Amino acid sequence: MSSVPRGFFITGTGTEVGKTYVAAALAREMAARSWRVGVYKPVASGCTGDDFYSDDAAALWEAAGRPLSLSAVCPQRFRAAVAPNVAAAMEDRHVDSNLLRIGVDPWLDASDVVLVEGAGGLMSPLSDDDYNADLASDLGLPLIVVSANRLGVINDTLQTVITASVWGEGLDVAGVVLNQVADVPGDESLTSNAEQLRKHLRVPLLGEIGFSEKGDLQVATIVDRLLCRDEG
Repeated sequence: MSSVPRGFFITGTGTEVGKTYVAAALAREMAARSWRVGVYKPVASGCTGDDFYSDDAAALWEAAGRPLSLSAVCPQRFRAAVAPNVAAAMEDRHVDSNLLRIGVDPWLDASDVVLVEGAGGLMSPLSDDDYNADLASDLGLPLIVVSANRLGVINDTLQTVITASVWGEGLDVAGVVLNQVADVPGDESLTSNAEQLRKHLRVPLLGEIGFSEKGDLQVATIVDRLLCRDEG
């Protein structure tokens, strides 16, 4: 399946913008096309139970059809709902920078496409030595930036994309997904944010995902655009 892209690194403009929701939706659509989809969450905090269960990792795993194992989805898990390196320190542990990188290897070997979901925004720390941007650069995967459709999204998105362009030798940005994370009564920006992003961005607005019966169609369109980008 040489036409299927190798993978994407899914980041966001910050926390609580719907990265997992978007990543799971993309994984589900790709799996429906009979692709072998790998899903990798290098590190997670806010985990629960004796086995350090990660809701995000489980959502990705289920969406992809339960490939490999849940532990392979997220090899490093911590309990406190703070930055992973801080959560690790609270448990007298540390985030293994090398494992952040090599943990994706089983997925690359077993999958047609791998979706890697970072933790927090592009410049959120993953370890004492790594930001999401560092890991995305080392993995060599283009970014999908998830932006929450709400007041302030123009600034948040432009700052993230500009940062990507100057990080190291520059990170490849496949595009932006505008995600309607909640129904916000009275937010008049909701109807104009997409148009404004198209006007100001120098990367594609891949699509919008929101509260509608057309959600599956929107996700399919985003996947089509990602595939066309890889082929082109």
